[in-house]
Amino acid sequence: MPKDTKYIAKHPDDAGLIHYTPDEDAVWRDLVAQQQRNIERYAAKPFLDGQAALQLPIDRVPQCAEISEKLMGTTGWSVEPVPALIGFSRFFQMLANRTFPAASFIRSRDDFDYIEEPDIFHEIYGHMPLLVDKRLADFSQKIGETGLACDKSDYAWLIRLYWFTIEFGLIREGDTVKALGSGLASSPGELRHSVEEQSVVRKDFDVLEILRTPYRIDINQPIYFVLDSVDQLIEAAKRDLVRDIHEAKSLGLFAPTYEVKGDG
Repeated sequence: MPKDTKYIAKHPDDAGLIHYTPDEDAVWRDLVAQQQRNIERYAAKPFLDGQAALQLPIDRVPQCAEISEKLMGTTGWSVEPVPALIGFSRFFQMLANRTFPAASFIRSRDDFDYIEEPDIFHEIYGHMPLLVDKRLADFSQKIGETGLACDKSDYAWLIRLYWFTIEFGLIREGDTVKALGSGLASSPGELRHSVEEQSVVRKDFDVLEILRTPYRIDINQPIYFVLDSVDQLIEAAKRDLVRDIHEAKSLGLFAPTYEVKGDG
């Protein structure tokens, strides 16, 4: 994750509401208008089903409280506004408690097509539909529980499993590959890239291989992992992931397939 941000978190009032400006609501409206056409073409059924269940507003930034009310009635999750950047420890703690941390700001027009750090559009539009699906919600909780059980030195290894599934995972639907991950759902460019670009490598889902695969946050991914079914994540959640991390560390990272820049 990025180490700093130019954005300032927005804080809820005494009633738990965050006040977004008309300009910020307009950014949300225009992002949804741009992305929804791509979602309907490239996104996987679990994402589309979650969208249909949530019925997110299209003309304003949603409030975390209204999303929590819907999630609590389906998978028992809630969403809570947080500062723009939080550490892995808090992130894992919140996931373990079935609470999703949502950065409260929305991107500016300057960052309309791409923003490195997560904003409220990524958090709500990208992540919330997946949390309607119990299998994906339970897998996210397992990531959090594993984070609490492992050493801090293991965090960068564990987060790869989240990155290549919940954030940037693909899934097979019949003879086609569809986008499942939240990072893809909220990215106009990478959503299409992940499904159609012929130069990228699409590998079968494999926990140990994922744990050993480095990534960069500021480029379209050169490698994606493809699920045959969301049920594969349920099977992954039954594994001893701490032991898997230790095995992956003993085997070492694969060589990056991109220009090295920072950690991943």
